Amino acid sequence: MDFDEQIPRRPRRLRSAAKTLVIVLAAGVFFGAGVAVGRGDINVDGLSQDRRLPAGSAFDYSSVDQLFGVLQKDFDGSLDKNQLLDGIKSGLVEATGDPFTEYFNPKEAKEFNDALSGSFTGIGAELGTDEDDNIVIVSPLSGYPAAKAGLKPKDIVAAVDGKPTSGMRVDAVVRKIRGPANTDVKLTIVRGAGRPFEVTITRTQIKIASVEHSVDGSIGYLKISQFSEDTVDLTKDAAKDFKAKGVKGVVLDLRGNPGGFLDGAVDIAGMWLNKGKTIVSERRGSTTLSTKRSSGSDEFKGLPTVVLIDGGSASAAEIIAGALHDNRLATLVGVQSFGKGSVQQVVNLPDGSELKVTIARWYTPAGENIDKQGIEPDVKIEISEADTDAGRDPQKDKAYEILRSKI
Repeated sequence: MDFDEQIPRRPRRLRSAAKTLVIVLAAGVFFGAGVAVGRGDINVDGLSQDRRLPAGSAFDYSSVDQLFGVLQKDFDGSLDKNQLLDGIKSGLVEATGDPFTEYFNPKEAKEFNDALSGSFTGIGAELGTDEDDNIVIVSPLSGYPAAKAGLKPKDIVAAVDGKPTSGMRVDAVVRKIRGPANTDVKLTIVRGAGRPFEVTITRTQIKIASVEHSVDGSIGYLKISQFSEDTVDLTKDAAKDFKAKGVKGVVLDLRGNPGGFLDGAVDIAGMWLNKGKTIVSERRGSTTLSTKRSSGSDEFKGLPTVVLIDGGSASAAEIIAGALHDNRLATLVGVQSFGKGSVQQVVNLPDGSELKVTIARWYTPAGENIDKQGIEPDVKIEISEADTDAGRDPQKDKAYEILRSKI
């Protein structure tokens, strides 16, 4: 899931080594070895970067010391102090009850940050949780094993290699699904009210091209699969190509886009918006921490636009869709988006571990927070299994139809 310099680009770090994200379901998105645990960035201007504990905030750890003493004295087995300390930290964070607030030990933190490059090994899917705390597929990445195996947004991952995921956090499930390339993982999937079924998926090396574009007559097609470090530059390249070829309307395809670097999403939204227009605001309770406005770079300004969304469009993707829609610059086509409206900050700790903590909620220009609700399209069109099998894309076809009526 704040922007300012949202998730800082490696190896840069924010003041006090803090960075913020709009995370797709605990999932915002970190692409960990083929599974994205949602990211999206946001730098909250009004948030203190002072990591000193406020007065009176210290815990009384005497009972923890007593418990450790008993373990040292009576436990029949070996004890690893570092592992025990990690357990204390993880338990403290897990006790918040927030699926987006997570502790990463140094190894996990490295995996988290390495994954932000968009290259990883796994099945090619983003995981999250639903309102019932089930582990779900947020978005299978097109062309990769999860999508090829037929996994769909909001499929419940009930078990991994036969071990139930009930009660597990997303990061723990991600680690179970990860593994070396060319090895298999067996997922037990529940889809809607149907019976559970098993899918065996072979892990592979995954490199995501964040932007693809093409031109069909006077219509430019821009597909953004995630917001990574190169997305803004690639989008600008697409805009130059569109201009050179006389494009008069744009299809912006955000389907299956789980989010990413929010600073990039803000920059891209600004390519349509007049300078100073609101893109997104972050609030903690009734306090507005930050409002991000368009810089007015205007690459797509004035071009009729249709935005494609689906159940895999989340976080930063929803912010762009909401900003263009609320500013009356785009028609939304597809189905309801995922619904990820909270903001996480990642704090780097001295020992190399990291804490990802929910700090705020984000709101569209119209003042809507879409957490767990998603964004409804203006034109709702489903894609059936028959469409998929036949290679049809009625959502994209509708987008072209709408644009041809306007240009």
